[in-house]
Amino acid sequence: MQRITRGTGAIPLGVVLLVAGCGRGGTADLPAACQFPDGARTVRSALANAPGAVSVDGTPLSKCLVREADPADVQSVGAAYVDAASDLATRVRANSHDAAAVQLGYLVGAVRRGASKTAGIHYELERRVEQELNGVDVRSPEFARGERAGEASG
Repeated sequence: MQRITRGTGAIPLGVVLLVAGCGRGGTADLPAACQFPDGARTVRSALANAPGAVSVDGTPLSKCLVREADPADVQSVGAAYVDAASDLATRVRANSHDAAAVQLGYLVGAVRRGASKTAGIHYELERRVEQELNGVDVRSPEFARGERAGEASG
């Protein structure tokens, strides 16, 4: 380990780098609305407006996918989105012609929209949300309408 010496004291370079890296430098703050105190329930409630404008306290779902987000924030938002997608997909499989298909499509579109701007940071979230589509008719008019709306303004 290299040492930086000043006068009589010596400070290991690794300690200096560790302390410098402990700040939030290089990370972006997650919008307060995206902290989802009720997890997927908050997301599902917001999706009730799909295919109209969907937001949580004025923040679109895609804006919760922050490029330089703290890993804990990425995980928290991801868990809420995947849980919401799972719940909606279960409802769609049971009855593919209801509002759940529009809402699920919107969520998928919003995740794609947000993930496209984060240089791959949210690729795994996008993949997990799309995994929930197994057995869902993604060609249904309801799903497609929601998906287009989510990609446009989600």
